Amino acid sequence: MSKEIVIYTWTVCPYCVRAKNLLEAKGLKYKEINLDGQDEELKSLQEKTGMKTVPQIFIDDQLVGGYRELAAFEATGELDRMLNS
Repeated sequence: MSKEIVIYTWTVCPYCVRAKNLLEAKGLKYKEINLDGQDEELKSLQEKTGMKTVPQIFIDDQLVGGYRELAAFEATGELDRMLNS
């Protein structure tokens, strides 16, 4: 069973682009939710996660973090373990 990956982004966000590129390079499908102009949704997300920036990446409704966390998990092999557990 594959895990659902959801990434909240802004259009003009280099870390969002990097996160999407990392996922695509691994051949992973994800759902992107662009928050441009979605101030209420962004505020709600920030209150839910405590994170003030994007991207915010979730695997099966569990917050992974942003690009830096995603890249660190990839570097250690933890991302594959998260996706295959």
